Amino acid sequence: MTRIDKFTVMEILRATPEFEPFEIPVAEELLDAFLQDSYQSGYHVLVAEVDRFVAGYACYGPTPLTEGTWDVYWIATAPKKQGQGIGSALIASVEDKIKEAQGRLIIIETSSTPEYEKARRFYLSRGYQVVCQIAGFYAPGDDQVIFVKRLDKMI
Repeated sequence: MTRIDKFTVMEILRATPEFEPFEIPVAEELLDAFLQDSYQSGYHVLVAEVDRFVAGYACYGPTPLTEGTWDVYWIATAPKKQGQGIGSALIASVEDKIKEAQGRLIIIETSSTPEYEKARRFYLSRGYQVVCQIAGFYAPGDDQVIFVKRLDKMI
């Protein structure tokens, strides 16, 4: 991702109905940290381009105080580009980059609300497993669902 891509990534975030308005500044903080100093930030950001236009992005990074555990913080595809394999390509690229960095475990946290059903199906279809659900984590009736994918095949 480059500074030029930020505007389009922010448009994608704002156009994604699953994301609440109060969540968007958090995503922007991670993007700004990455753009200011990608190495020191601890974040990695990939963009997917279709016909030279940004169609999606993913933000991920190593989980502090762990050995080989990584978090996928954000992944989004432009609503008009969904269903075209962009999200699949992004998560596959993230997984490849994590493997290259000797990562062994990927964690993704998301909501249990109906709006996130498509996201949960997406993760399950790509080999992620639900390992925990914390009732009322985000708000009453909105559980945190934690997905894990092992890259080292160790249990």
